[in-house]
Amino acid sequence: MLTVQSVERHKPRPAQRLEIPDAALPGFYLIVQTSGFKSWAVRYRVAGKPRKYTIGPYPLFDLVTARARAREALQLVALGQDPALVKRATAEAAKVAAEDRVERVVTLYVDRHLKPNGKAGYAETQEALLRNHVVPRWGQRRIGDVTKREVVALIDGLTDAGMTTGANRVFAVTRALFNFALRREIITTTPFLGLKPPLAETSRDRVLTDSEVRLVWRAADAVGFPFGPAAQLLLLTAQRRDEVVRMVRAEVEGDLWTLPAERTKNSLEHLVPLAPPALSILGAAPRIAGSAGYVFTRTGIAPMSDYTSTKARLDRAMLAIARADAVAAGRDPDAVELKPWRLHDLRRTASTGMARLGFPIQVTEAVLNHRSGSLGGLAGIYNRHAYLSEKRAALEAWAAHVEALVQQRAVQ
Repeated sequence: MLTVQSVERHKPRPAQRLEIPDAALPGFYLIVQTSGFKSWAVRYRVAGKPRKYTIGPYPLFDLVTARARAREALQLVALGQDPALVKRATAEAAKVAAEDRVERVVTLYVDRHLKPNGKAGYAETQEALLRNHVVPRWGQRRIGDVTKREVVALIDGLTDAGMTTGANRVFAVTRALFNFALRREIITTTPFLGLKPPLAETSRDRVLTDSEVRLVWRAADAVGFPFGPAAQLLLLTAQRRDEVVRMVRAEVEGDLWTLPAERTKNSLEHLVPLAPPALSILGAAPRIAGSAGYVFTRTGIAPMSDYTSTKARLDRAMLAIARADAVAAGRDPDAVELKPWRLHDLRRTASTGMARLGFPIQVTEAVLNHRSGSLGGLAGIYNRHAYLSEKRAALEAWAAHVEALVQQRAVQ
């Protein structure tokens, strides 16, 4: 019978691998390799064929533990099962469970779906929502074990913490994650069936007034480079924030700015004629050395990105200018208040302004690079370049209107 002392005493033989049977448990062996490495194994028969089940190395498995494992294996044999196959199936199930964990599926979703299909900044934002709100809560759980009640608890927790549209964004990206897992047959159903976003959202329709446009322009002058000129170019071109802020000089040739497909929301190349005031802004922007050639940058390595703090500076500058105008007009400066607005409202303001100047909707949609409505479907494909002269006329007219507003005296 194997004992602790006998296990220690057995030494390797240079030319022969040893298998020492345990008289206390037939089929249980101590294996001693020629190298001196020792391990435990069980030999048995299934359907008349010899089989071997490896328990593990010694001394990681001591004699008592190894003998108990061997007894369990032989009990499986007595029940008609093959312990080696049971062990393999258990290991494969553990591997599958690890691959099905929420954190692993998030990584797969980001690498296989978000990054190949998302635009610059979008994939990073969606991934951040998942990493900040979903992974800490469910990261080590099997995605198929997450229940509808747990989804509701997650979203309710966000809204209770004061998140509004942010809770909707977490809901949307998490639902997309589970739909991705469903398409890949990682799960057989999704807990989002029958669930709706926590808060109803209405389409924003904020359009700045002429006096607000004038204030934005003057405040942008006061804030200075890089955010001030970027905000002015947003107003003049009606393009999206990241499209403007990430502009590189190589995209501009003459008075034409070519937005490459990989930088647009709809993955279509977009041609933006630049009116003289827009060209003046670009011409006045300092050239900061950097291989990328970013226009609105502080370092030359990356475009500016501190939108929140610089937008707050712009708002403060607008309020200061408006109060100074009130003092000059003999009004109470403390009575001056400004309505909240977002940078995206500049795009809507420009679009609305061009429509007010008499340009038809297909032209304003062409300026905005929209491919829905009048420019959708085949019409959008065939007319992609057909509106270049119309876009130039609309943008030049709008820029002239903005210049006229800026040159006017403050409203008394």
